[in-house]
This record gives sequence, C-alpha cells and structure tokens, in this order.
Amino acid sequence: MSEPLNTTAIADALAGLPGWTHGEDRLKKTFTFADFSAALGFIVRVGLEAEKLGHHPELFNVYNRVELALCTHDADGKVTDKDVRLAKRVESLGAV
Repeated sequence: MSEPLNTTAIADALAGLPGWTHGEDRLKKTFTFADFSAALGFIVRVGLEAEKLGHHPELFNVYNRVELALCTHDADGKVTDKDVRLAKRVESLGAV
C-alpha cells in the first residue's frame, strides 16, 4: 500500500508542477488544445505513460479540453508519490 503525502509534501511537489492544483484529495490540471484530435492524441500519450508506471489517472474530455485528476486508490484515494511521478511524466509530454 502506498503512503499518502502530507500537505507540505504536496505543496512542495506542486511548486515544480505549473498549473497543477490540489483539491478533493487529487492532483488536478486542465489542458486545452487546438481541437479534439490534439486532445485525443494527448490522452493516448498520457495513457501510455500511465501504463508504464502502472498508475492510471481519472480523465475527462470535452472537445479540446482534457481534465486530469490523480490519486492513488490503494492509499484510500489520497495523493502519493505515484501521483507526483505521473504528473511529472505528463508535464514532460509537452502538452500545451
């Protein structure tokens, strides 16, 4: 079982993750693209990175907007290092 991060550790992680927020026990960010095709391509790239880490995000898409929410289910839905690692991978995709 993964250990939840405390609020200080989450705040420290967010300092290196521009545009990400913490709320409702999740790390969250909304990405906006030129069109649906670009948004869908991003979702696929996120999915491939998530699969490599064995850690899967909550995804929501409407047309050119993708919302990601990260929490760790085996930590009672709290934020853990797994979520921070995936958020960093998502940022490395050069999404926006």
